Amino acid sequence: MSDHKDLVLDGVRKYHQERTSGTGGFVPGVTEIWPSGAVLEESDRVALVEAALHMNIAAGPIARTFESTFARRLKRRKAHLTNSGSSANLLAVSALTSPRLEDRRLRPGDEVITVAAGFPTTVNPILQNGLVPVFVDVELGTYNTTAERVAQAIGPRTRAVVLAHALGNPFQVAEIAQLCAEHDLFLIEDNCDAVGSLYDGRLTGTFGEMTTVSFYPAHHLTMGEGGCVLTSDLVLARIVESMRDWGRDCWCEPGENDRCLKRFRYQMGSLPAGYDHKYIFSHVGYNLKATDLQAALGLSQLSRLDEFIAARKRNWSRLREGLDGVPGLLLPHATERSDPSWFGFALTVTDEAPYSRAGLVDFLESRKIGTRRLFAGNLTRHPAYIDQPHRVVGDLTNSDIVTDRTFWIGVYPGLSDEMIDYMVASIVEFTEGGA
Repeated sequence: MSDHKDLVLDGVRKYHQERTSGTGGFVPGVTEIWPSGAVLEESDRVALVEAALHMNIAAGPIARTFESTFARRLKRRKAHLTNSGSSANLLAVSALTSPRLEDRRLRPGDEVITVAAGFPTTVNPILQNGLVPVFVDVELGTYNTTAERVAQAIGPRTRAVVLAHALGNPFQVAEIAQLCAEHDLFLIEDNCDAVGSLYDGRLTGTFGEMTTVSFYPAHHLTMGEGGCVLTSDLVLARIVESMRDWGRDCWCEPGENDRCLKRFRYQMGSLPAGYDHKYIFSHVGYNLKATDLQAALGLSQLSRLDEFIAARKRNWSRLREGLDGVPGLLLPHATERSDPSWFGFALTVTDEAPYSRAGLVDFLESRKIGTRRLFAGNLTRHPAYIDQPHRVVGDLTNSDIVTDRTFWIGVYPGLSDEMIDYMVASIVEFTEGGA
């Protein structure tokens, strides 16, 4: 049997080599320069096919191996794999509403501080749980909020802070974690763009009660679709697992029975004594699991995480050096005391620029240089959120500037030095022309 498997996998390797050979080099203005994307190699294709040969089509041993390996890599005690980063955020926020947290649980109407200039999936779970987002502004250049703004937003109903590390650039997470400790607030770090980033020499995602990661192709590691919730709090880990797995109280893996050794000896709720624990539900949950196929790709990618991080940093630095002094552009910078694992390179067109963001973006796109907005810009201006309950503290001036004048270009590991230099040359050409 192993001979047949080896034969299949050898064929996969040859297929990959045939597919990727002779693809041609970079042609300026013709080759698409994507702002983000997955970097997939022969080992990734082999890992996927090998997992398919095992026919573990649901979450199983490969998913569990990924969870334990990833938790160790990110220095958390527990990791729970999900079907997307959006689902990871939903689970993390929902976990804070669990009755198992007793007096600490969040209830409808409680407030959660977040930023207005972000991605909807950081904010949506707040609203979906009947909580009230409290929006604060960000700083231009880092595109993160500050501990001072968070402190000003804390009110009598504030119970949590949920923030993303913008484009891989850490927010002032140590200071904000200290604020949360002083005011008995939960902190969730949306680390989807920032795997491998450091603040004060410590990994982002290790400061709050929970952190989330995305494995969408745009991110540092990919499973195609996928996400993860990580925590070192075993109570929260158990709640996340329950809510991810239909809300059930049982913690047996699929295909496993009686791990607790008392499957038919529970009495919970008003159920009859001895009701099968596999079918007792302690939370209103979901089915947000991933599969072994996704986890197999994730494990293969994880072996190259350090390589990916180094490439992102190198590409960002090459852009920063090449664009230094370009007129009319505010360039990004790392948050003080941080070492970002960059997701993108943000550019803001200044008031004094003799050109517009739209003009620059159109020029870059015409040269096959992909651009993206800084996600939603000011979320409070979108039709989905205008009539939703929320509170704003301070003005959102910078969030509006982001909406009008900010975009980002790529730094992902699939970009070559030649591509980076072409991006720089194109921006310089346009800005010096004052179009």
